[in-house]
Amino acid sequence: MQVPLSVLDLSPILEGGDAAQAFRNTLSLAQHAEQWGYNRYWLAEHHNMPGIASAATSVVIGHVAGGTSTIRVGAGGIMLPNHPPLVIAEQFGTLASLFPGRIDLGLGRAPGTDPVTTRALRRLDADTFPQDVLELMAYFRSPQPGQMVQAVPGAGLEVPVWILGSSLFGAQLAAALGLPYAFASHFAPAQMMDAVEVYRRSFRPSEQLERPYVMLGVNVFAADSEEEARRLMTSVQQAWVQLRRGRPVPLPPPIEGYESRLTAPERATLEQALSCSVIGSPEMVRQGLEAFVESTGADELMVVSQIYDHAARLRSYEIAAGR
Repeated sequence: MQVPLSVLDLSPILEGGDAAQAFRNTLSLAQHAEQWGYNRYWLAEHHNMPGIASAATSVVIGHVAGGTSTIRVGAGGIMLPNHPPLVIAEQFGTLASLFPGRIDLGLGRAPGTDPVTTRALRRLDADTFPQDVLELMAYFRSPQPGQMVQAVPGAGLEVPVWILGSSLFGAQLAAALGLPYAFASHFAPAQMMDAVEVYRRSFRPSEQLERPYVMLGVNVFAADSEEEARRLMTSVQQAWVQLRRGRPVPLPPPIEGYESRLTAPERATLEQALSCSVIGSPEMVRQGLEAFVESTGADELMVVSQIYDHAARLRSYEIAAGR
């Protein structure tokens, strides 16, 4: 693979399983990803989702970083409007103090949940995301004379900040601030190429980054045969259909012939949402990832493999890494 590969893990809670099992699987995957040469391992903030265990994202990041030794570990991302910037600065300052040089902080502006849960998070209606990002970044700088509030720990520590997005808004903000940009093409690919073009065209160099840097999400369902890879993918297809129906569920086991049960609108929705996917045998996956990089110019890929069986999930990431 000609660009770095990284892992996005939602710590999936499996049908018939629980969060404890999800966290064991997460650490196992991170340890294998480190051995296979993945660049970074990110976890995502979601709330009130029966199939996602990474709600307390910074806590899980600490769990993963403590069980690995070299791979970068971070948030992909923290939904910043859910939190006071000072609290996130302290949390990630703590992580950077414990694991120096290994912590990333990706920031998003979506709630990561449904409207009712958004209210339970005490989230404000006002969209102050750009200002909140600037406030958070200021806490990581060395304290200035007369500064009344400091992040302790956090001030003066190296915590690379990324902007996450699935629209042009995040691309414009990342470009204006001179930050690396990660696009959620693994589930919201519609504006991917437009966002990448806007980001690269508008990018302004900063202390953190001299040139634009784009990481794109891509689903990978890899197995020793195309037939098996497509069977494994049906877990995500089922979960996605249930989410669209307003009934999120733990990640279900794969089903033979699931696609034949879908309605035409469901099939169209899945084809659009999961269009940035590479599915198949080792050679098919190698070619698919290379073609995706060639067509997008991505500087890095964030591989997402939501697979029910843990051994099969490990094998998918192993294949994606070219092992």
